[in-house]
Amino acid sequence: MRHADDVTWMERAIELSRKCPPAEGAFSVGAIIVSADGEELAHGYSRETDAHVHAEESALAKLPADDPRLAGATLYSTLEPCSERKSRPLTCTQLILRSAIRRVVIAWREPSLLVADCVGVETLRANGAYVIELPELLDQARGVNAHLLN
Repeated sequence: MRHADDVTWMERAIELSRKCPPAEGAFSVGAIIVSADGEELAHGYSRETDAHVHAEESALAKLPADDPRLAGATLYSTLEPCSERKSRPLTCTQLILRSAIRRVVIAWREPSLLVADCVGVETLRANGAYVIELPELLDQARGVNAHLLN
């Protein structure tokens, strides 16, 4: 079920994605974790702390894994969480599933440009997460990554 403020939070995540240092072989992504009562718990963006950190990974790293607020939280990500990764032992999909977060909102699915077949959404859903896509924000999220898509 969509929440009234899903678009607002995703627009904020898109603004975060604009902070990403440019990279030729990686998308610029923003992520925000919001508690059930609408409080921002953490945020992150691609390459925020090092050249390989992903947005979801960065946001999750800012909270204790056992934070009780995660159980009712929503993770907003401008791009489908990765399901394949070379730079770290765990994908963002795995990190989300290891947390208590079970509601994920994305603006667009990962195109086959860098990963042939991303299955983040399918994996999250198969493991009990509720995933919502906001197609009305797809163009904004893609626009931040125009350098890779043209």
